[in-house]
Amino acid sequence: MKPKLHTLICSTRPGRVGPAIARWAHDTATAHGKFDTRLVDLTSFNLPVYDEPAHPRLQTYNHAHTREWSASVSAADAFLFVMPEYNYGPPPALLNAMTYLVREWQYKPMAFVSYGGMSGGVRAVQVTKQLLTTFKMVPLLEAVAIPNVTEHVSGDRFTPNEIISRSAATMLDELHKWTGALLALSRPSPTEKPE
Repeated sequence: MKPKLHTLICSTRPGRVGPAIARWAHDTATAHGKFDTRLVDLTSFNLPVYDEPAHPRLQTYNHAHTREWSASVSAADAFLFVMPEYNYGPPPALLNAMTYLVREWQYKPMAFVSYGGMSGGVRAVQVTKQLLTTFKMVPLLEAVAIPNVTEHVSGDRFTPNEIISRSAATMLDELHKWTGALLALSRPSPTEKPE
């Protein structure tokens, strides 16, 4: 069985360009052929500002939106975050969504497709990497950064240049290696008890 890769649209604001870029990233990952791919839109979970009474490490979720988000994250073996940069950092909706869960993230690798102005979103990626390591995730060095993103988007279509396409291929190759290496940790045996 191929490992499951979730491409997550991390922006939730109206008028976002994230879905166009995420569709391209998802299609590229599918064509890569080494993952069972799924495109996931953070907006579909309608997560309010964190509202669970118990600490997320306990996994005693009161709300349906949390249980649905938990099931989605649990199902993935690896992640590809498609994200913009807001004020040198990640979108607030992504930070909120990350906060909802703990164990579901653990021991999974992740890569980034970031976009923005001149920086291509790389500052937001650096901030997010620091946060994700607290969940025992493995953020990759290899990534896709898309500067001046509006030059590549027309309507709901994203058109990469050669550098972006090559970066994606390299990133996916590396993500597949790390996913395989971490499966023994991220998919505990049925007899193993959680911490």
